[in-house]
Amino acid sequence: LFSDKIVVLKSIDLEKMMSKMMPSIVVAFLAGAFLIPRVTGDDTESQIADLTARLEAVEGGKLDTQDADTFWLLFGTCMVFFMQAGFAMLEVGQVQVKNTKNILIKNLFDAAIAALMWWATGYALAFGADTFDKTGGNGLYGGSGFFYEGIGQGDDASPLTNTPFAKTYGKASWVFQWAFAGTTATIVSGAIAERATFGAYAAYSTLLVGYIYPAVVHMGWSADGKFSPWRSNRLFGGCGMIDFAGSGVVHFTGGVAAIICAYMVGPRKGRFGPNAYHLEQQSAIFQSLGVLILWVGWYGFNGASTLAIGGYGGVAAHVFMTTTIAAATACVINVVICYFTSHHVIDPAAANNGILAGLVGVTAGCSTSNLWGAFFTGLIASPVYLCASATLVYFEIDDVVDAFPVHGACGFWGVIAAGLFATEFYYSGSYYSDRADDCAGAFYGGDGGSLGSGICFLFTNVAWTGSNIFIMMALLKYVYPYGIRVSDEVETIGMDDSKHGGHVDVPLPKGATFEDTQASHKPVDSVEEA
Repeated sequence: LFSDKIVVLKSIDLEKMMSKMMPSIVVAFLAGAFLIPRVTGDDTESQIADLTARLEAVEGGKLDTQDADTFWLLFGTCMVFFMQAGFAMLEVGQVQVKNTKNILIKNLFDAAIAALMWWATGYALAFGADTFDKTGGNGLYGGSGFFYEGIGQGDDASPLTNTPFAKTYGKASWVFQWAFAGTTATIVSGAIAERATFGAYAAYSTLLVGYIYPAVVHMGWSADGKFSPWRSNRLFGGCGMIDFAGSGVVHFTGGVAAIICAYMVGPRKGRFGPNAYHLEQQSAIFQSLGVLILWVGWYGFNGASTLAIGGYGGVAAHVFMTTTIAAATACVINVVICYFTSHHVIDPAAANNGILAGLVGVTAGCSTSNLWGAFFTGLIASPVYLCASATLVYFEIDDVVDAFPVHGACGFWGVIAAGLFATEFYYSGSYYSDRADDCAGAFYGGDGGSLGSGICFLFTNVAWTGSNIFIMMALLKYVYPYGIRVSDEVETIGMDDSKHGGHVDVPLPKGATFEDTQASHKPVDSVEEA
């Protein structure tokens, strides 16, 4: 910083300058030695003590690393939880007006049910004690810390809840992971909107957050998990999987549950078949607002997944940038593809779903891919989404908000992309440098261990989540008195009038009625048009 000043000083005759300044220096010394103590009452020791106290106060006021890391997680929690508002607006925009209250109450209950179940069982099953690291047994779920309470004393005490750190700072981890659990539940609610019973919704949300999702978290993120990269021994494939922020753990899990629930509940009236008609969506404004809120929240979702900021600020900055590039790329590509395949329409819905596809896709490799890796992740996420969406229509599976194409298909692609595009440099910063050369992506000199582990995790997730959700929905459908689907009459008049005290007030054109805003029974000519 001072190199230019040093050059200037070298050009000055220092000896001549000092001889001219010496009288002034002597005067200043005498003033300091005699005048100042007389003015201050010669209270030098008390002044030094006061100065020391002030310095200590300044030092004590600085944010230490533990406080900074805790604040980072709490900040990330707020960002991720704010995504619930984005999901609510997106889903409200995609359902008919007559079901507005119904989808809103489900989004609110997603957060509430997730909080209670994460406290009771979810956190313990996800991050509780496991013997896999030591014995190779289990690796599927934890077994301590239920209701955030310690189990036993000494060696038997839960490290999640019984240490001084866990009783205070460790709770930041609990709320951060709860926000992720709520996101998983919300993914499903949009897929079966407008026809699922509230009891069926509450049942799957409880089971998903309290039992199914925690096991997936444990396998992928816990230090003792079967596919986890967060340890130094017994690594699956020699590396463990790369899923930094949850393309597979969160989004793919929600997507698998969504497609099974949508299949079991069946399509809405008028969605498919010879008598299919156009089902009005409420508002493109709400949809776009929801997506923008989700994009903002995703910076907390991906960025705060560093779990600490002390020493990881550079990783977080890189994550923000890769997240941005992937979302932007998928947005543009999706609009371009849809433009040339849908009668040259520039559709906001295509932009919205493209953004979400890119965000989901890059979530696994956001910290380990370089910028070009993020670009190609977003580039491929768009056609992955479009193909999955078209496949659902072909098989007449009614996913109202395209939850499976966005979260399931793009979550699957995200884990694969992370195993392909992870570089040695960025893997070192995100995980462990001593194995970065082997565990880098297959396109960057890795031995394929990360990619293989990710693929095995995905199929294990399909088996675990799929089987549990299918069994639960089958029991509800055939044993639960109210079933999993409302009656035709309730579906026709709308959930709001039948279950939630009346429909919302909407501005209507002069002379129009509320019924005019409902589905127009305009026939469609083909499944493709539907």
